[in-house]
Amino acid sequence: MKGVFPITIFETTDTPFYYYDTDLLRKTLHAINDEIDKYENFYVHYAVKANANPKILNIICQAGLGADCVSGGEIQASLNAGFTSDKIVFAGVGKSDREIKLGLDKNIYCFNVESIPELEVINQLANECGKVASVALRINPNVGAHTHANITTGLAENKFGIAMSDMEEVINKALQMKNVKFVGLHFHIGSQILDMGDFIALCNRINDIQTQLESHHIEIKSINVGGGLGIDYQHPNRVSIPDFKSYFETYAKHLKLRKGQSLHFELGRSVVGQCGSLITKVLYVKHGAVKQFVIVDAGMTDLIRPALYQAYHKIENISNDEDTVTYDVVGPICESSDVFAKAIDLNECHRGDLIAIRSAGAYGEIMASQYNCRSLPKGYIKEEMF
Repeated sequence: MKGVFPITIFETTDTPFYYYDTDLLRKTLHAINDEIDKYENFYVHYAVKANANPKILNIICQAGLGADCVSGGEIQASLNAGFTSDKIVFAGVGKSDREIKLGLDKNIYCFNVESIPELEVINQLANECGKVASVALRINPNVGAHTHANITTGLAENKFGIAMSDMEEVINKALQMKNVKFVGLHFHIGSQILDMGDFIALCNRINDIQTQLESHHIEIKSINVGGGLGIDYQHPNRVSIPDFKSYFETYAKHLKLRKGQSLHFELGRSVVGQCGSLITKVLYVKHGAVKQFVIVDAGMTDLIRPALYQAYHKIENISNDEDTVTYDVVGPICESSDVFAKAIDLNECHRGDLIAIRSAGAYGEIMASQYNCRSLPKGYIKEEMF
């Protein structure tokens, strides 16, 4: 593993920090563009919530992707990184008036609306600004996904979207409003999905919805299917780029787009997940009564996914190639949940060894906190290290 990382430079850099392999990021973006270029009217918006590091955002912008934002702060971060307003979509179940006004002021491409009250507020604020806001209605399709319960979003019990039973009523309200322009439907069923059958189920549901709406003479200009494509956390080296070919082919084959309809995707984790690693240093090796602990200087404040989702990340000792020993890898935070992994085999660890927690490019740096008055981890791209 030493060859994958600039160890000599890492040894003189304050830990913990995030390291982004921008060569891999660019290869991933190239793979996305290669696939969507095969299809007419396919567009990808990067889900900024996955990672809003300005340097990462700029690389993604240069690749031609749009931006999917869920806050006013993400809209501004996208604009600062170079995304043009006509490529920005704004989703989220709780948009504030200030955030809506920002979107209106910047003339973003579309608001993905999640309720009648939100639709009414957008119409009112657009009227006050003398503008017409393009809106897509986020429909909750009641389609399950084979993923963690905390990142499933497409079931009727979830807080997201408009119930299908209310869909036509809300569309008709939108069509009657003077300061909104109804342009399409938005869906998203969850995250870290690897079973293409889940996306096929979404396609079938959308096909039924389109047929139902057309029977009432309602035409849809654009369809947004969200994102959700997962990455291989078990094998970050062997499967470093997700299967975009199968992903886009699934929609091309199973979603019955009408003539002239555009299809929009909102990919996040699959774009940046594998390019990022959290680099941390061994503080102590503690020999307990029944197990051995590697105590590192990174904690759940730097990468919360294992504590929040019981998420797996491959962990590697990148300082040596000694024989393996079984450890629990834990952080310094005063919480019992501050554990990165239990009973994993690592090359024997010593104080000062560098540990890489892999596949941390998505929902890592962006979710970091200052609990215990800790400093936020810095993020470095590959170009800064060489």
